[in-house]
Amino acid sequence: MRVSREQAAENRGKILHTAAQLFREKGFDGIGIADLMKKVGLTHGGFYGHFSSKEDLMVQTCAYAVDEILEQGQAVRTQTQTTSAQTKSAKYKAFIARYLSAEHRDNPGRGCLMAALGVDAARQSPLIKQAFTQSFNRLLNSLMNLLPATKTEAAKREQALLTLASLVGAQVIARAVDDPQLSEEILRVVNKNLH
Repeated sequence: MRVSREQAAENRGKILHTAAQLFREKGFDGIGIADLMKKVGLTHGGFYGHFSSKEDLMVQTCAYAVDEILEQGQAVRTQTQTTSAQTKSAKYKAFIARYLSAEHRDNPGRGCLMAALGVDAARQSPLIKQAFTQSFNRLLNSLMNLLPATKTEAAKREQALLTLASLVGAQVIARAVDDPQLSEEILRVVNKNLH
């Protein structure tokens, strides 16, 4: 039975959404195509109508996961559409607080691609690393846009790099340790020192 273009697009979206979540939860190698397609409710063979390989899916999932994060941030910014330096500062601090929250730590499947898959991406093919780099640059540019216009572009980039590296590192370590108090302390200390 042939599916309509709309249904094919919807199926593709379901695959990307589910893969983005599962890759962030289990790592790139933690889920196979058969299990992914079963979770989505589609046949294993149907996968190849949307993607040429698992690597193709991994590449596209990097972009999809960052699209999700940027859309969430855009929705928040649209609600309060002002451009004063004070408002940008508040949005920057709010972003840091949300990123370093226990909720983000405890839900990697809905969180940042960088914190969930950064270590995993380093072990992947050059194609995956390229997709990851493009995704990182998109997040970096978005973070730069939250910084006050009074800074030079070079200063904004430097601060955004420092912030993003600190945020990702803090989440990776907070998730990795088995001491809940230490995990909370990591998030709290990094949050305090980034403001």
